[in-house]
Amino acid sequence: MLSVAEFDKLAEQVSNWGRWGADDERGTLNLITPEVVRKGTAAVVTGETFSLAMSLSLDGPQNGVGVRGRINPVRTMLAVNTPMSPSPDSAAYSDDIVVTPTQAATHWDALAHCSHRGVMYNGVPADAVDASGATRLGIESAGTVVSRGVLLDVARHEGVDVLPERFPVTRAALEAVERAQGKPVEEGDIVLVRTGQASRFLAADVPGYRRSVPALDHDAPLFFHERGAAAVAIDNMPMELLPSNVEDVVLPVHILCLVMMGMIQGQNWVLEDLAAACARDARHTFLLHATPERFPHSTGGLVNPVAIR
Repeated sequence: MLSVAEFDKLAEQVSNWGRWGADDERGTLNLITPEVVRKGTAAVVTGETFSLAMSLSLDGPQNGVGVRGRINPVRTMLAVNTPMSPSPDSAAYSDDIVVTPTQAATHWDALAHCSHRGVMYNGVPADAVDASGATRLGIESAGTVVSRGVLLDVARHEGVDVLPERFPVTRAALEAVERAQGKPVEEGDIVLVRTGQASRFLAADVPGYRRSVPALDHDAPLFFHERGAAAVAIDNMPMELLPSNVEDVVLPVHILCLVMMGMIQGQNWVLEDLAAACARDARHTFLLHATPERFPHSTGGLVNPVAIR
């Protein structure tokens, strides 16, 4: 169990406050330069494409437990074959309306999603988020998110389809997978961590998907910081171990990634098909397009990430 004092030292190690200026709101996404994007395009070999998103529907992973009020998307019709005019030759139209949390299914957490001791990334006061939304660090600050992606398939490395409950994905575990796969994570890469947990959701085992899940341990952000990762996403709901291995600190990985590093993080990503393709030819890099929907002042962003191999 890590003490609060030890956690504070870890937070200092990974901090990027001031690195890109006092007014910066993009954090580690600044590491995605044109050169990094070109490197991503060079990772495209076969042209295969993989959507990494869950469906937006009532069958999603949310049930309002854990995160208060977070529900699955609700869709209904505004119009059904409604004529545009009385003329029989007129067009008719149908429209839908959707009510959804911006973190309902596959999503990015914006930097405004989390604060610690009254501040968010780069020292922005927590009260920059109010009843109107995030006046700073909202998901729109992310802009376009396209870079080289690197899959770290922890489950396959451990020889299982799904990691055991509460399996700690530590810094050492990530380093071991990186070595075994033979492709180091480089500055500006987006790291995708596979635990295999999404396979439970795909099998309609939503309770199993939500229970004590394999997830990132408190020292995993050190790996991302040392490699210069631009962002990280995982195939489970909470991102990190619950409860944490840090004394009195709830959501330490959220604090280290979002607040200290300024690194957006993704949850509920579906990596099964991509992982199978990567395993077939032992090639774990690809071009990744993962730009969140531009909901101004939002603390999260729905996304349909697409990996191109």
